[in-house]
Amino acid sequence: MERNFNVRPSPIAGQWYPAEPGRLAASVDQYLADAQVPAVDGQILAVVAPHAGYLFSGPVAGYAFGVLRGLEPEIVAVVSPMHYPYDQELLTSAHSAYQTPLGCIAIDRQAVETLAQNLLEASGVALSPVCNDPEHSLEIELPFLQRALAAEFSLLPVMVRDQSMTVARGLGTALAKTLAGRNAIMVASTDLSHFYPQKMAVALDSEVLQQLQALAPEGVYQVEEQGKGFACGRGALAAVMWAAKALGADAVKVLRHGTSGDIFGDYLQVVGYAAAVITRRTPAELSS
Repeated sequence: MERNFNVRPSPIAGQWYPAEPGRLAASVDQYLADAQVPAVDGQILAVVAPHAGYLFSGPVAGYAFGVLRGLEPEIVAVVSPMHYPYDQELLTSAHSAYQTPLGCIAIDRQAVETLAQNLLEASGVALSPVCNDPEHSLEIELPFLQRALAAEFSLLPVMVRDQSMTVARGLGTALAKTLAGRNAIMVASTDLSHFYPQKMAVALDSEVLQQLQALAPEGVYQVEEQGKGFACGRGALAAVMWAAKALGADAVKVLRHGTSGDIFGDYLQVVGYAAAVITRRTPAELSS
């Protein structure tokens, strides 16, 4: 089946994560096993995960995907920033599948087309397909999904180049409309502060995480505008938050925060990482 796909080959295997399938699977499985994931109440609508190389952010990512172990969504929407200078505001893959060393993940072309139409209706922004993109921040989440989820799933990939609040809000509205009624999970791919001393990084990251816990996507933008916090994937994060709220989300749990300094012991210039889960509580919990 895989050879019939128009596959996007991985440009980052062997650099951002191991290229050898057995080594990659063992690495991801270890991160998942090491994560001390708490019980999560309600239906999981989304997770927030970092997107650095596994050596740096894998221990934190293990928490984000650890809460998904054993779940069987039919579709996963991964929303990431686009770090490269494309002209389009929002991008998706023109291929029919993503390839990782663990196999191919089929893209749900119907969902992509529906999202594109919903985006035009919500905000007038186009969803532009691209071939052979070099973006790492979407692909980096895929091996974790392949190892954590209990069944095959299709993919709805979105890369955010224009991280303005207007574009993110429109994307969130369109995502919610596209995924409503489906057995779906969203992944917001973002790192936090970049290259500050550890103490300052923790303070900056805390401000963003407070807005996340409050389910306040506008606040994610406000703390950055005020110089109090920073998320490199703020557009992706806010869009998923808006989509989750539209789908009934009412709780966020930050599962883990860490920095690159925790891995290498150099705390002079660190990058911040966080894992979180966004949920919708069950009717019984809502009525209690």
